[in-house]
Parts: sequence; C-alpha cells; structure tokens
Amino acid sequence: MTLPPEQPPRFKPRPWNALETPQDVELWIDEHNAAMQELITPQETGVGICFALAEGGLVHMQTTADAILLDVDSDAAWIAPLIMAATGAEQPRGQIWVLPDDKLVQLILGLSTLVQSTTLVTGHNFGPGSRPSW
Repeated sequence: MTLPPEQPPRFKPRPWNALETPQDVELWIDEHNAAMQELITPQETGVGICFALAEGGLVHMQTTADAILLDVDSDAAWIAPLIMAATGAEQPRGQIWVLPDDKLVQLILGLSTLVQSTTLVTGHNFGPGSRPSW
C-alpha cells in the first residue's frame, strides 16, 4: 500500500522583525488580521498563528472574542515566566494558556525579541470552545 504524496504546507513561515512599540504591535495585528480574513475561510477551525522561537519551541496563538489562547509546546515551556510577567497571568496546569484579550499588545511586545518566524495555521486544536475572532 502506498501513501498519497504529502501536501506542501499551505502557509509558509515568514521571517519575524522585532516590534519595538505598542504602535508597531497594533500595526502588525491589523496586517495579520487582514491576511487571515483574505486567506482563511470562515468555515475553517483551529485558526491562528504559530510563533517559532529562535531558542526553540513553538507557540500557537488564537484570539477569540474575549480571550487569547496560547498553546505552548514543551520545547517552548521556558517562556512561561515571560508570559506571566507580560500578562500577569498564572501558569496553567497544561500547555494551553487562556489570557485576557486586553493583554495582546503586551504579550506580543514581550515575545517580540524571541521570535524567529511566524506561520498562519488552520486545523490546530486550541481546546474546547475556541473560535477565532478577527
């Protein structure tokens, strides 16, 4: 039995340029939201962005109507203190963080110097009740 050829990734990683001010972050958010609205259909689920960290690990992020969901893989667990400092959140028992939506700018500023690249994602499991909000 032969397996079908693997499909190339739908979205390619984009190199990251560190963001230095809240205005830089807000502009990036606007550009990111516009790209998602253009490239991703409303029927798709598990929509978000994957941050590949320069020192190792992946952080998948989805924003919902009232929260930020972060799926921090085990190789990226080292950024937990940064997430807590940037957002005031407590570390969850698992790898899914649920943060208040008003902490997005602080979170992105905190992560900014640690990110190597970003990739749009679909089909990621952010946990129950996750619905993207752009």
